[in-house]
Amino acid sequence: MDRYFFVFNDRDILLEKCTDGGYTIPYGKDVPVEGCDEKDMLTVTALDGSGVVACYAQTKKEDNGRYEWCGLRQSYYKLSTLLYRTAGKCEELLYWHRSNKLCCVCGTGLEMHTTISKRCPKCGKEIWPLLATAVIVLVHRGNEVLLVHARNFRGSFFGLVAGFVETGESLEEAVHREVMEETGIRIDNLRYFGSQPWPYPCGLMVGFHADYVDGEIRLQEEELAAGAWFERNHLPEIPEKLSIARRLIDDWLENS
Repeated sequence: MDRYFFVFNDRDILLEKCTDGGYTIPYGKDVPVEGCDEKDMLTVTALDGSGVVACYAQTKKEDNGRYEWCGLRQSYYKLSTLLYRTAGKCEELLYWHRSNKLCCVCGTGLEMHTTISKRCPKCGKEIWPLLATAVIVLVHRGNEVLLVHARNFRGSFFGLVAGFVETGESLEEAVHREVMEETGIRIDNLRYFGSQPWPYPCGLMVGFHADYVDGEIRLQEEELAAGAWFERNHLPEIPEKLSIARRLIDDWLENS
């Protein structure tokens, strides 16, 4: 049976070049490269309900006339939305699969139970992939938006205040806490914007708009290297289009 093969090597995914100059995921009966261990191949349900294969390859990464290795983030600009989203799901499940080999109760080797769960054959303990839920918020003050540059950003762009939700905390409480901790300002009127799976390696980003109330910016220096209010016509470099941060900023620019 022909299927899509989502093959990863480190953080890169194997793409197949199309005759029209575009890219797709390799499709066929067999794995398109050598060095894939069948024991670590996962059957994954794609977003359209079809079955695909996810696996790691230990082969040397070499491009040729048919295939090309590409970073998962960069594949956003080369693949269809469906294939990119499915690639993210495959990478998350492979990360979970590799990180959970033994039962946390008795130490026995876990076995796949369903396509998204494992079970211990000795004690019956079951596990599922865990998501690291994070909030991200666009705070505006009149014609200005609060943008920050986190120390872990790759590049010089400015993004939005964001952080992980803590145990026992609601999404809204996490937004207020993160904004106060990172910038020292108070906000209100939270409006849910949307969410985005973030497979780097296993996140779910939940986005909000919020209004500024009061306070002067006092940056949490351990987390942020810079932060300020920016007018809509004088924005610094902002995040790439694949991120919910960019979608929030674009929404503010178009609708405020």
